[in-house]
Amino acid sequence: MPFQSHRRPLILSDKDQSDLEHLSTSRTISVAKFRRARILLAYARGKTISAIARQERVTRPTVENCIDKALSGGVSFALADLPRPGHTVTITDDAKAWVIQLACSKPKDHGYAAELWTFSQLSRHIRKQADTVGFPCLQHVSQSTVHTILQAHPIHPHKITYYLERRDPDFDVKMAQLLMVYRQVQYENIQESEAPDLASTRKRTDISYDEKPGIQAISNTAPDLPPVPGKYAAPARDYEYVRHGTLSLLAGIDLHDGHVIGLVREKHRSREFIEFLATVDDYYPADWEIRIILDNHSAHISKETLQWLKGHQGRFNFVFTPKHASWLNLIEIFFSKMARSFLRGIRVASKVELKRRMELYLAEVNEDPVVFKWQYKIDEVLV
Repeated sequence: MPFQSHRRPLILSDKDQSDLEHLSTSRTISVAKFRRARILLAYARGKTISAIARQERVTRPTVENCIDKALSGGVSFALADLPRPGHTVTITDDAKAWVIQLACSKPKDHGYAAELWTFSQLSRHIRKQADTVGFPCLQHVSQSTVHTILQAHPIHPHKITYYLERRDPDFDVKMAQLLMVYRQVQYENIQESEAPDLASTRKRTDISYDEKPGIQAISNTAPDLPPVPGKYAAPARDYEYVRHGTLSLLAGIDLHDGHVIGLVREKHRSREFIEFLATVDDYYPADWEIRIILDNHSAHISKETLQWLKGHQGRFNFVFTPKHASWLNLIEIFFSKMARSFLRGIRVASKVELKRRMELYLAEVNEDPVVFKWQYKIDEVLV
């Protein structure tokens, strides 16, 4: 029905008056309903259309439409959100499958520079290609709708999870052999803890060895500022820094007593590895067998290393971790602890200072050594 050009006054019942006053002060309703309640109250109190429009900062047609609805259908009718014209677009199953297929590809496969999709970029690409591939229902798809489609499966094209590929065909066999070494070491450690005299009869040790390369020598360009109680809770550091190069740590941890043998060098080639072996050779009694767990780095099996080992036959026994599985080496736990407790945030003036402090750290560790134990799948594999 056509709305009246000359409007009659709006007469409110006590209930309508109470409801509108409640809505006009509510903080939990929509902005539209809040504004409509204020418009109706203002009109019922005799304010003009123009005054109401200025007060609510809306156009005259907005005020007029609200009042006309109240005069023709009542207060509830004026407050309600009526259905808007148009129809809801239905996204077909085929269209959803295409969206999922896109999300499982990479942006670079479609001519973009990015490696991973963002929901914004994926949504734009879908809208751009929807009509071409025969899915017009996706021409105006929103980012939230794309997110909903992917969440149903779920697919997260903006994230990366990591996995470990077993590149060694003998992975299971080698892992079992390595875990048997760990089991034997743990058994011997338990026996020696219960009967300390047994330690004096053991003629073999087991060392977990690896290199930690690329340890950066970084210096500040301005002094660190200390914490100030009640004002600054943590030290402050200027964001600029200077790089002085890197060092490598060659380290082995004795799995029986936790003692760490470490060398800090510029590189970690065959000659540095041989130097480490010589250091180990000097540390342990001459009649001991030294079993070393290590990865498949080229320096460990180079001609230079094999030639040196020929002069020490019967002294060293290498147990290699499976290829691409250095995480099975217990020394990695020590390196992780070192990175979190010592290297995190370290600042030095030079590589010389970094070397000195790393050697000091190893000395501090050896004052109170920790015997690391392997737990993961050790019983499952060996039972």
